[in-house]
Amino acid sequence: MANAPLNADAAEMGSVHQTGSFRFALMALTSLFFMWGFLTCLNDILIPYLKNMFELSYTQAMLVQFCFFGAYFIVSIPAGSLVGKIGYQKGIVTGLAIACAGCLLFYPSASYASYWMFLSAFFVLASGITILQVAANPYVSALGPAETASSRLTMTQAFNALGTTVAPFFGSYLILSNQPHEAASSAAESSIAAVHQASTVQVPYLMLAGALCVLAIIFFILKLPVLGISEQKTKQQKGTGSAWKYPHLVLGAVGIFVYVGAEVGIGSFLINFLTQPDIGGFTESQAAKYIAYYFGGAMVGRFIGALVMQKIAAGKVLAFNATCAVLLVAVAMLSEGTTAMWALLLVGLCNSIMFPTIFSLALTDLKQHTSQGSGVLCLAIVGGAIVPLLQGMLADTFGIQLAFVLPLVCYAFIAYYGLVGSKAKRPEAA
Repeated sequence: MANAPLNADAAEMGSVHQTGSFRFALMALTSLFFMWGFLTCLNDILIPYLKNMFELSYTQAMLVQFCFFGAYFIVSIPAGSLVGKIGYQKGIVTGLAIACAGCLLFYPSASYASYWMFLSAFFVLASGITILQVAANPYVSALGPAETASSRLTMTQAFNALGTTVAPFFGSYLILSNQPHEAASSAAESSIAAVHQASTVQVPYLMLAGALCVLAIIFFILKLPVLGISEQKTKQQKGTGSAWKYPHLVLGAVGIFVYVGAEVGIGSFLINFLTQPDIGGFTESQAAKYIAYYFGGAMVGRFIGALVMQKIAAGKVLAFNATCAVLLVAVAMLSEGTTAMWALLLVGLCNSIMFPTIFSLALTDLKQHTSQGSGVLCLAIVGGAIVPLLQGMLADTFGIQLAFVLPLVCYAFIAYYGLVGSKAKRPEAA
């Protein structure tokens, strides 16, 4: 049973009170999933924005993703230990406070028009989101029967996808619409223009900082089911041990690594792919609009998947979606025109349930090692920085279309994990 100690602790509540408390807690948690999806997707707006403002190379512009996903790599394990000590609710408040501080750092970064300060702000913001991920994902899994944990996490992740769908409109209206269209004629004018252009991110991120601050206060005040403290007590009673002893967790971490890498990689190359003459022949502006289909498909698929996994085993649904993704990517690689275009866009629909399902399957039966396991899985999100970089190297050598062989291999592993890897033999004693 997933998160056995957590659910055992929850079982001490009255059934009516338990159901009401859990339902209310899930409703509150959906706001977090929406918010960090929103904040993460804004990177796609800010990367070309900052590239233009600071006249960066593509490699320099990609430092945004390295700083953002690098935070997951550096912060995840300490975050798992922190949440195990203070509990999930306090962990959520801490994550929100740090993310709020990250948003506030965009103000001085813009004032001084400093790219390195922007990168620092991205790192702090992502650190807060990492703590939210470590705390909220297993919390959702624990709020109810273990058999439907994947379904609950998929439903809340659907609101994460909603955030990624809404964010581009927010960023486009408040940030990209204020970009200057004429080049500066002198170094002095260029410097003034950079400061002015940078200032356009101040208001949006002050708004986001305010929203995060309000959420932190709300979660500090709310009376939610106390889960996580009992996990720490159980850990003290049964000894330390390690989550790394569980093969299905280790393979799940690889699954998270390749999934995030494949999703970010496809999203990063989507516009360039659609502008190819033999694919869509669109301008970059036209191609950007089709990204909504990619992320929108993921959002719709998560709502559908949450219902499907009430009836069908999560591992089988994961393997089915991953197999479909392999076939669609293969079609995108080997065909042309609208066939290739829509095949790649439909991968977003297949992506829908992958992250939450891999996450839930990997945490199954970890008992007192759940928070540590959650930290390990969030650590693997660094795949979002590494896989796209490797895909870029392939694109430089073989072209954009053939470079999608890397996401194809990633999805093939995910299919294996759904059918076999998630059922790996687990230690009988933690």
